[in-house]
Amino acid sequence: MYRILIVDDEKIERNGIKFLLKRAGIECEIAEAANGKDALEYIKNNEIDILLTDVKMPFMDGIELIENVVGLKRNIKYVIFSGCSEFDYARQAVRLGVSDYILKPVDPNEFENTMNKVINELEESKIEYDIKTKSLEYMAEHMLYMATNKVDISEIEKYGDGIVSADFIGKYVRIMLMEFDEDFFGKKGTDVKEKLYKFEPQISKYLNLNQNQSLLFFDDADLDYVATAERISGFVEREYGVACYIAISSPVNGMNDIGNKVDELDEIMENKFYHKNSRVFYEGASAGDNSMIQVDDDTLMKQMHQDIKMKDTLNLRAHFDRFCDKYSNKTKFSQVYIKFLFSNLLKDFYENIPNADENLLNEEIDVLYRATNFDTVKEIVLNNVKRLEDAFGANPQMVHREIEIVKQYIYEHYNEDITVDSLAEKVYMAPSYLSSVFKKETGQNLSKFIKSYRMEQAKELLENTMLKIVDIANKCGYQNVSYFCSSFRDCYGVSPQKFRENGEETE
Repeated sequence: MYRILIVDDEKIERNGIKFLLKRAGIECEIAEAANGKDALEYIKNNEIDILLTDVKMPFMDGIELIENVVGLKRNIKYVIFSGCSEFDYARQAVRLGVSDYILKPVDPNEFENTMNKVINELEESKIEYDIKTKSLEYMAEHMLYMATNKVDISEIEKYGDGIVSADFIGKYVRIMLMEFDEDFFGKKGTDVKEKLYKFEPQISKYLNLNQNQSLLFFDDADLDYVATAERISGFVEREYGVACYIAISSPVNGMNDIGNKVDELDEIMENKFYHKNSRVFYEGASAGDNSMIQVDDDTLMKQMHQDIKMKDTLNLRAHFDRFCDKYSNKTKFSQVYIKFLFSNLLKDFYENIPNADENLLNEEIDVLYRATNFDTVKEIVLNNVKRLEDAFGANPQMVHREIEIVKQYIYEHYNEDITVDSLAEKVYMAPSYLSSVFKKETGQNLSKFIKSYRMEQAKELLENTMLKIVDIANKCGYQNVSYFCSSFRDCYGVSPQKFRENGEETE
């Protein structure tokens, strides 16, 4: 509904204009003013779309009123209705951008035609404004996407081309990573962005990464981020019926730190494997909050067994350190229990050390059980971690081969529904373990790798075929064409259609 201000010093004239608006069937909110001075004061304090004004009025005439309103830089359409037919008034009206100059007595048909023309102009202006705003929003999102991928700030500024400054990236102080075990954002969660903005106003920016990951950016350093993450996770689970995991970054140190924090979030999210019932993960948990730190013994033992099987000494040492951290300086565990766990781990190591001496194993277990402190227990087992490292160092690791199998499967099946869980089954790994070793091997998050390859294939199809966008989306593993277009725009800065028409340039 449009807001119209009618300005005339004669009430009968104002009533006449109101009657003509009603006669023309124009839905609007109407305000009135008896002179230019009152009208200007009203406009300063209220939003209007159309100003209908007489010329000759006390205190401030219509031309002077329009001159003052133009100075306010509002998107307002002006129509003059007046008994004055002097050329000078008409000339000034044209200079000020007045849409029409109607002479009194006002002809109803002329008035209706004029108003319809003005309303069409307003609607066209709104469409142009929305397109421009959306285009600027897309540019900003792509610039932020570039920052998450550690693109140099100078390159990001170059992409902004003076239209959008990269300065906004520096305002973010914390980032959250939302992660799901399935293709959530391309299926169930197509509307989650709008719902999250409404549910949690503290979210400054939302950025989708791939079909199961999105980032949330915040600019309030004093926010209780753990409580906020718990609220968001709970809301998503209630709304969509799926588990929503959230990792919280440490404070962001300027725009150049964005990419580092995204890497940090990936590492924090690996805790998901060890804490099946937890939803929120973060570094530096407050004192007394041990719920995230406590790791299930059986889970860690199985993880180290998997490391040995894959001859992955890097993860073996990392998991062993985590295992030790759990029991170091913890008096609530009995010595016998701790020694039992570490002796079992020692046996597992010995079974995988070539030409291991069983007598030596028995001797070490005996020393372990007679140890009077935890450091001695740890040292005995750690020495055998080093022996495994030496033994595996002489043989090619299986990890590389398994990762190549995963990559090859992605290359051949990228048009299908691929999840980390399904890939993990192909190489008999735990999903979290696969994600971890894949990133160590390739330097890239597995979900990001899948999206990048799909985007490369989409780009090639756009360049070399005349397939419809919807068909390209399906061929690249996207059932939701709208989500595909959004993902493509995030990746390349333009929509698929614009890319096909103009190549990789800003919309």
